[in-house]
Amino acid sequence: MRRVEGEGAAAPLVMLLGPTASGKSGIALRLAQRLPIEIVSVDSAQVYRELDIGTAKPDCAERATVAHHLIDLVEPTDAYSAARFVDDALAAIAAIRARGRIPLLVGGTMLYARALAEGLHPLPSADTDVRARLEQEAREHGWPVLHARLASIDPQAAARVDRSDAQRIQRALEIFETTKRTMSDWLAEPAPPSPAGASGIVRIALEPTDRAVLHARIAARFDAMLAAGFIDEVRALRARGDLSPALPSMRSVGYRQAWQWLDAGGPLAQLREAGIAATRQLAKRQLTWLRAMRDRIPIDPFAADACDRVGDIVDRVAR
Repeated sequence: MRRVEGEGAAAPLVMLLGPTASGKSGIALRLAQRLPIEIVSVDSAQVYRELDIGTAKPDCAERATVAHHLIDLVEPTDAYSAARFVDDALAAIAAIRARGRIPLLVGGTMLYARALAEGLHPLPSADTDVRARLEQEAREHGWPVLHARLASIDPQAAARVDRSDAQRIQRALEIFETTKRTMSDWLAEPAPPSPAGASGIVRIALEPTDRAVLHARIAARFDAMLAAGFIDEVRALRARGDLSPALPSMRSVGYRQAWQWLDAGGPLAQLREAGIAATRQLAKRQLTWLRAMRDRIPIDPFAADACDRVGDIVDRVAR
């Protein structure tokens, strides 16, 4: 089996990015049968322990087939940031290369992918008091009201954020309240270069040409999650007693909707509808991020030759 060069002559990094349900993991697992790869997860939800079914986390058999990194790193009570992801990913990449193998970064958290490839802006630290106050305001008035406030302060940031995206609305308002500068002002400053970009980054973008196929896969996957016991998984998380819907882990798509459904009750069809709608919205945002990457290599994941095309790129780049 061919081995990649050592760290001193590192080949460019390859990222396999795509929207949820586009088949990223399946392609990566098939590639592991022909190439000496190890997978570095680029997923902001799979880092949390006990969030298994709703994050489509690889199971024990899949992890036995190919090594996965950056999964089950922290408790669901913890926060996990893009800055920590970059540190953890760089450490995993170095260890994989030291073993003479190929790191393949696979996932759909585009903020993490961009931070690793292009560097991370030095944004101010979190302010727990401001966050708690904003969360209280959201409980009283709703996140769309806070989104409207953000739009009046920082129209550029508001245009990039969905009206229900609590985490990003809160962060943008928090930054303005603590620094009196908008998020857009902070992001306008050049980011320090990422060490990962020193040898180059190749970004493969899984972009379905037929959005209807992606939507059908999203619905089928959510149904499979429900059949696999997703509701019981969320019930168990709630029963811990130390989690709340305000935590980043419980804001993950699917978990947020399941928590709200368990609070309100109602027919299962309501949860299914809300979960599928939220997942489709996530996929739309992910595709928007992807299309902003001008150097990406787009591949239709549902084409018959998709896996071969990805494999050829990984093989060529790693030589």
